[in-house]
Amino acid sequence: MLNPPIVELQDVNKTFGSGRQAYRALDRCSLTIEKGEFVCLLGPSGCGKSTLLNIVAGFERPTSGTVRFEGMPIVGPSPRRVVCFQDSMQAIFPWKTVRNNINYALSVRGVARGARADIIERCLASTGLSNHADKYPTELSGGMRQRLQISRALAVNPETLLMDEPFGALDAMTRTQMQNELLRVWEATSKSILFITHDIDESLLLADRICVMNKGPDSRIIESITLGRSRPRELHDRELSEIGHHIKALLGQVDGESRTGGGQ
Repeated sequence: MLNPPIVELQDVNKTFGSGRQAYRALDRCSLTIEKGEFVCLLGPSGCGKSTLLNIVAGFERPTSGTVRFEGMPIVGPSPRRVVCFQDSMQAIFPWKTVRNNINYALSVRGVARGARADIIERCLASTGLSNHADKYPTELSGGMRQRLQISRALAVNPETLLMDEPFGALDAMTRTQMQNELLRVWEATSKSILFITHDIDESLLLADRICVMNKGPDSRIIESITLGRSRPRELHDRELSEIGHHIKALLGQVDGESRTGGGQ
């Protein structure tokens, strides 16, 4: 028997409020993510991307529909599904050093004190933070703080990383560096990743599969596009260019634009 998808949503609806104030953010939204797959969730501002991610994380419950992780219903947060935010300071403690931020995550997970040092050093090395282990987050650049957030997430050895526009606030050069760093870590660890973005180019560079959402209310995934090309990728590649043009058409964009709007 084949293993079930690591993440599976079937006909998920999510309504906020009631009566005349009711707002249906998601309408019959379905999504699957296979083990080790890198999926980008792409769509305009306000289309429900973050709502869907919060449902997968267990922060929100769907109004109706089925949500499963490793074949079991999602009933709340789990260290097997770790969230990385756009604002790295949401997930790390500014009063703890880089090393102690990672140590804290391990202590909460219940990892024995004697086993933590090796895990910490391995996580620091995998994200290029070994020389910054004793610095505080405020002493780090934005890109380094995102590396710390990813390092802390990897320390607890989750099955899935849920990433809510993690590089959206970075400058272009740092963003490219972090995209490459994430791909390197993903290839080394084979984690499943659900990555929210409103940047078409970013999704083309990163994803195994791009799931495109329509504008809200009543949002759903309107198309799933598999990218069959190896990495690294070049945006001027003809096949990628055609896929990008198709996504723009799905989203009703004017030719030449590469982004669908501000963050969600």
